[in-house]
Amino acid sequence: MTDSPAFRFARLDDVDEVVSLVERAYRGADAGWTTEAHLIGGRRTGADEVAALIAAPTGGLLTLRVDDSFVATCHIDRRDGHAWFGMFAVDPRMQARGYGRLLLSEAERVARDEWGATEMRMTVISVRTDLVAWYERRGYRATGATSPFPSGDERFGAPRVADLRFAELAKPLSR
Repeated sequence: MTDSPAFRFARLDDVDEVVSLVERAYRGADAGWTTEAHLIGGRRTGADEVAALIAAPTGGLLTLRVDDSFVATCHIDRRDGHAWFGMFAVDPRMQARGYGRLLLSEAERVARDEWGATEMRMTVISVRTDLVAWYERRGYRATGATSPFPSGDERFGAPRVADLRFAELAKPLSR
């Protein structure tokens, strides 16, 4: 990383840029190692969902910008006794430069220091073993809880493989 990154929560005028970034990272043909295109087709998110996450009173979309361009984003939310992390996307052209690790660390800091959360939780598609291993290297552990992929709900895309499941991961947020 050579440029100075800046964090801020997304605003409603950022919706289109956030949607574009998320779609490139999850479904783009050049999405790098984070793509899910081989597992899930269709859209990952839309303007309506991104706007709702931005406007939510319990959290929002944290962004990382470099040179006034979005490099990464994630959804963080306050839940009962913990924080939730999701929709994590790093621009495929900017991957492997430490920006993802930097944004994850900032999300954990916000959850711990500003919200008082003692744990961060998330779900990851269980067959994404490379991604699960990336989170494990950052202190996350499988809780044993799983849930089915919401097949048939176009808001989440169309599975290209059978029996996709989410695995829940969690990490204590110590002060």
